[in-house]
Amino acid sequence: MTDTTPSTPGQLELAHLHSSLADPALESMNFLNEVAGRYPDALSLAAGRPYEEFFDIEEVHRYLRRFESHLTDELGLSPAQARRAFYQYGRTKGIIHDLVARNLAVDEGIEADPEALVVTVGCQEAMFLVLRALRTDDRDVVLAVAPTYVGLTGAARLADLPVRTVRSGPDGLDLDDLAVTVRQARAEGLRPRACYLLADHSNPSGLSLDLATRHALLELAEREDLLLLEDNPYGLFSAGADRPPTLKALDTRRRVVYLGSYAKTGLPGARVGFVLADQLVSGPSGAVSLFADELAKIKSMLTVNTPPIAQAVIAGKLLEHDGSLLKANEREIALYRDNLARLLAGLAEAFPAGSGVHWNTPSGGFFLVVTVPFRADDELLELSARDYGVLWTPMHHFHDAPEAAHQLRLSVSLLTPEQVDEGVRRLARLVDDRLR
Repeated sequence: MTDTTPSTPGQLELAHLHSSLADPALESMNFLNEVAGRYPDALSLAAGRPYEEFFDIEEVHRYLRRFESHLTDELGLSPAQARRAFYQYGRTKGIIHDLVARNLAVDEGIEADPEALVVTVGCQEAMFLVLRALRTDDRDVVLAVAPTYVGLTGAARLADLPVRTVRSGPDGLDLDDLAVTVRQARAEGLRPRACYLLADHSNPSGLSLDLATRHALLELAEREDLLLLEDNPYGLFSAGADRPPTLKALDTRRRVVYLGSYAKTGLPGARVGFVLADQLVSGPSGAVSLFADELAKIKSMLTVNTPPIAQAVIAGKLLEHDGSLLKANEREIALYRDNLARLLAGLAEAFPAGSGVHWNTPSGGFFLVVTVPFRADDELLELSARDYGVLWTPMHHFHDAPEAAHQLRLSVSLLTPEQVDEGVRRLARLVDDRLR
């Protein structure tokens, strides 16, 4: 019999806890936050957080009052009912689902049944709910376009759902590799349940799918009987005037589960996201439910509900701008476009052709990836923050392909335009010193 008695009272053995706790994916966010905390004066080309200079606490109060008037003046609730909406737990699926549906219609052209929506504690909870629901036994796997968001990798580990990666390709997704990966997994007796991707300005690569690839991906999903998990936190932040339709807006066969977040477009501190899951689920007695209803069952045992006060703030912002966050984020969109243009111009000036440094050119969003002729690892990040005053994100945190060791992700969202310029100059000094 194995002795599992701890050597010290109150001591737990990591080997006796969930295996995900030893996974590097769960360490990545903590490590990057710790480095930023140790060097608070370093300019952050690492953080994917929204710009802070536009924050105004008075807006929070105004949004709460706007939602209150919506409840009483527009929906006809009594003052007692309105207070209850703010103060009590509220329904598990959320209390602003009708406003979220309107927002999707106004900004994305998505006609969503409000009952097919679950309002979640950030998009991270939405991700976990879907992965937990899809995982039935050890044969199940989820696919993800590499490099992929570390939050998806971590959520999948917590759900005991292995992740198989699919190559990104020049158009944001290698469709042939996706088809091969699906068929190979099935040949091994596995069940690929879904493929996770960001069709617009992906984190971390910044890549987007063109319209033809979106249509082809939906056709492949139908042909291979595969769900698509579309995560779209950056879709509003296009660098050009035209935005392609989301996969969900093009979806006529309920192949897409749409994951949304108001962290970048609403208020990050509210921690409000949602999942649109309009797929039908048939039960053993022939009863049919919405996938959203099944996800709500899991949520009821995980977070019970999403705080109504947080939902009310987002609702007030939506109401104030006639359901459009595109309208509400006009200043932010302009800033991010300018910052991305400045970053690209600064890189071109600092690293001319033949320097051995190159990067991709996203069509919007927060991120791009720079490739350098030396290792861009955690040790170098620490040195960069300490000696050069600039932060960035090593790409090995997002995937383990060989090229990731020589890549770093830059973000333009948190800094002023002038700070972006200075951040590039500091990064250039680091790179020049490494190349000597």
